[in-house]
Amino acid sequence: MKLFTAGPVACRPEVLREMSSQMFSHRSKEYQQLQKEVVERMKSFLETKAHVFLFPSSGSGAMEASIRNCVFRKVLCCISGEFGERFARVAQTNGREVVKLEVPLGKPILPEQLDEKLKLHPDVEAVTITHNETSVGLINPLRELAKVAKEHEKLVLVDAVSSMGGTEIKFDAWGLDVCFTSSQKCFGLPPGLAIVAVSEQAMECSARMPNKGWYFDFQLFAQDHEKRLSTPMTPSIPQILALRKELEIIEREGGKERRFQLYSERMERIKRGVEELEMTLFPEAGYESPTIACVNAPKGWTGDAIYEGMRQRGFELARGYGRLRERTFRIGNMGYITFQDIDQMLHALGSLLKGS
Repeated sequence: MKLFTAGPVACRPEVLREMSSQMFSHRSKEYQQLQKEVVERMKSFLETKAHVFLFPSSGSGAMEASIRNCVFRKVLCCISGEFGERFARVAQTNGREVVKLEVPLGKPILPEQLDEKLKLHPDVEAVTITHNETSVGLINPLRELAKVAKEHEKLVLVDAVSSMGGTEIKFDAWGLDVCFTSSQKCFGLPPGLAIVAVSEQAMECSARMPNKGWYFDFQLFAQDHEKRLSTPMTPSIPQILALRKELEIIEREGGKERRFQLYSERMERIKRGVEELEMTLFPEAGYESPTIACVNAPKGWTGDAIYEGMRQRGFELARGYGRLRERTFRIGNMGYITFQDIDQMLHALGSLLKGS
C-alpha cells in the first residue's frame, strides 16, 4: 500500500534501518551524544537559539504542554479547521478560558482579523496558531500572524505538526514562543516523538506556572538537558536515531531549502494532476498547504467512496476530516514519496473516476 496520508507516512529504508539499532541506556554517554547532536541540528533547522525538547509523545502532547506551561488563565485560539478547534478544546479541558477567532472552512486567518480580535480581548495571555490546517489543506500566514501577536505582547503558541520540515519556519526571527511537530509527518519518521522549540519568555512563564503537571514540564526538560543531556523520563530512542538520520539526509540532499522546494514541487504535481482530472482544491486559492491537498469530491462521488476505491488500487489516501468527511478527500505528500509514486497515484485516481 503506497501511503499518501495525513500521517503516519512512509519512511525511507535507511531511516528504518537506523531504528533497528540495538538499544542503549538513556543515561549513557551514547545517548548523551545523540541528544546533543539532534538538538543542535534542530536548532539550526529552526534558526533558533531557544530550547528544543524531545518529548516521547505525539504532537497533541506538545500541544497540551504549551497550554499547561504558558497560559495562566486566558488564551485566544485561531481556528480555521478541526485542529485549531482541537487546540481550543485542549485549553478548555485544562481549565483555561478560551476566546475563539474562527473563520469559515477553507479561509485563512488573516493578520487584520487577529489584530481586531486582540483589541477586543487585550487580557488574553497567548495566541494559538495552527500553521498548517491538515483538515482543510490550508496553510495560515504564520509570520504575519505572529508579528501581530507580538505587537500586542502575547505569547505565540504554534501547532506546526504538518508543516515543520515541509516549509519554512524561522523561530527566532518570527517571534515564536512554542512551536511543535510530530515525527510521523514532514520528517517522515514513525510516530512516537514530538519536537518542541520553546523561547526564553515561555520558559519564564513555565517557571511561574502552578499545577502544570510533571510529564510535560518545560523546566524539567531544560534541567535534564543542561545537567545530563537527557530527558526526565525514558525518551523514544529509535525515533531520535531516525530523526538524526533524516536530518543528515536533508543536509546531504541540499539542505532544508531544497527539502522545502521538494515539498512545493510535489504538491504542484498533485495539484496539476487533480485539475487535469477536472477536480478542485477546497481551500482559498493562494493558501493551499504544501504538504497535504484537500480535494473536493467530484459530482456523483463521496470522499469516502474515493478513499475506498483508491485502497482497492493499492493507494492509501486520507479521508475527508470532520465536517468535510463526505465532501472531500485528502492527498498527503509527506514522508518518503517519489514523483513516480505521485504519477502512479494520479493515474489510479483517473482510472477510478472513469470507472475503468
